[in-house]
Amino acid sequence: MDDIATLKATIRKLSSRATAAKMNLHDLAEDLPVGWTGIPDVAKAAHDAFAALEAARQALAKLENPDG
Repeated sequence: MDDIATLKATIRKLSSRATAAKMNLHDLAEDLPVGWTGIPDVAKAAHDAFAALEAARQALAKLENPDG
């Protein structure tokens, strides 16, 4: 159970990071064409944040339902 609580706390932190990355991507898009050279870096940061969040959610699902 402690692993589940720890993973849920991690997911909350990753969710906050993913939301911040999404907003950074949104802000960059709004300012285009200014800052267009930052697109790859900002997009990678958003991609990485959401990938980490999805991996943590999948790990939680496996812990909560080991049979399925």
